[in-house]
Amino acid sequence: MIALLTVIFSFAGALVCGLLPATAHRRIRWVALLTALLGLAAAFCCALRYTGPGMEDVIRQTWIPSMGVAFITGFDGISLPLLLVTGLVAVAGVLFTWNLDHRANQFYAFYFALIGGVYGVFLSMDLFLLFVFYEIAIVPKYFLIAIWGGAKREYAAMKLVMYSFGGSALVLIGMLALFFASGLNTFDLRVLMTVDFSSGLQAVVFPVMFVGFAILAGMWPFHTWAPQGHSAAPTAASMLLAGVVMKLGAYGCLRVAVGLLPEGAMVWAPWVAVFAVINIIYGALAALRQDDFKYVIGYSSVSHMGFVLLGIGTLHLTGMTGAVLQMFSHGVIGALLFALVGTVIYTRTKTRMLDELHRLMERMPGIAWIFIVAALASMGLPGFSGFVSELYVLLGAWAALPTWIVITAGVGVLATFGYTLAKIHEAFFRERSIGNDASDGNNGENDADYPPMTLPEKAGVALLLGASLLIGLCPWLLTNHIAGSLQLLLNRF
Repeated sequence: MIALLTVIFSFAGALVCGLLPATAHRRIRWVALLTALLGLAAAFCCALRYTGPGMEDVIRQTWIPSMGVAFITGFDGISLPLLLVTGLVAVAGVLFTWNLDHRANQFYAFYFALIGGVYGVFLSMDLFLLFVFYEIAIVPKYFLIAIWGGAKREYAAMKLVMYSFGGSALVLIGMLALFFASGLNTFDLRVLMTVDFSSGLQAVVFPVMFVGFAILAGMWPFHTWAPQGHSAAPTAASMLLAGVVMKLGAYGCLRVAVGLLPEGAMVWAPWVAVFAVINIIYGALAALRQDDFKYVIGYSSVSHMGFVLLGIGTLHLTGMTGAVLQMFSHGVIGALLFALVGTVIYTRTKTRMLDELHRLMERMPGIAWIFIVAALASMGLPGFSGFVSELYVLLGAWAALPTWIVITAGVGVLATFGYTLAKIHEAFFRERSIGNDASDGNNGENDADYPPMTLPEKAGVALLLGASLLIGLCPWLLTNHIAGSLQLLLNRF
């Protein structure tokens, strides 16, 4: 029951925030923070109580017996890191939007409805229930971006939702195909995992379900919603998109497509690896070409999600452990980078364009160093979670995939170094000419120091960066649980 509290707290918080008066800004933000903290606390309790490697805290209630649908929830070592990262990002998102006052009650109602849907996906052990929560998580994204977003927000919101629903349609087709092929009148994932579907059916249904989920994971060439959605979204929504929503797709690829269709996975795994390395290379090179700071982080997310897909494509314990760990790692680091760019830097400089930033290392040294550390952590700096997760993925790829795949992924790592260092230089160390346009003002204004980070911002940074550092130094806190549950899944191969 403790795990299900994450969903209950989130939807209850959404209801309470939505019913509060729009002018009660102080009460709204404290209710939002309390809701996020309760969800995180429930996730931590799950982590402390988990012994593994199988499903724990299982709840089963009949829902629609005529359709074989039941309300079944639980968690294992695969979903546990994702429950934790959802809680961490939810709390940090509230902290980085602490001063939000424009329709804040509605904002947090949509915010926690989305988070409740995300928690529900990670807990669902019934395929129909998983699909319901998956759809619940999609709808609030539209309103968060379309109402509180920036430039081109309506277009970005509609594109994101249309891509998401397109992927959902593919997932629904695959889901129904498995339901009827099993002949068991059930959507219970544990039961469906015992069914020996024919090789032909698996070879056909696997790419349908995998691509359906992978669209939300930002897989090339269906990735274009991601940079635009990240760029237009308000900070907290960007953090959720990068930190947890993209993980919904990757989780579905692993739990559903690979878990239910092992023979289909073996047939298509080489192609999954090919598209994964395209993600890694393309995302890194595209990030290098961007002038909008948020687009840089958006394309970097596409690149880092390529490592998740590559780890899944290895069908190897080490590589898949790295994929799940990368979901956690990119969740906290990606969310932190979007928070720093979208709130901490933008609210002070009033621009996201790199060529308009001037001597930030001198004018906001504390913020600059925090961003540099976060960017290096994203790049794979030893001591942080990104290094461990990508190392696991590459070791798994070396053991299970052709050498050229590993070499290409290695080139992607080098490209990541390149764009990270280049964009750090452009943002914080480059001086631009003063007085070329009217917006420059006088030299004194352009050289003035920016205010330091607020207390909520510092707390958000400490939470996310601390989580990455903890797992980077003690990866066994997650990898032992992840590997144990993955081994149960791989026993079917």
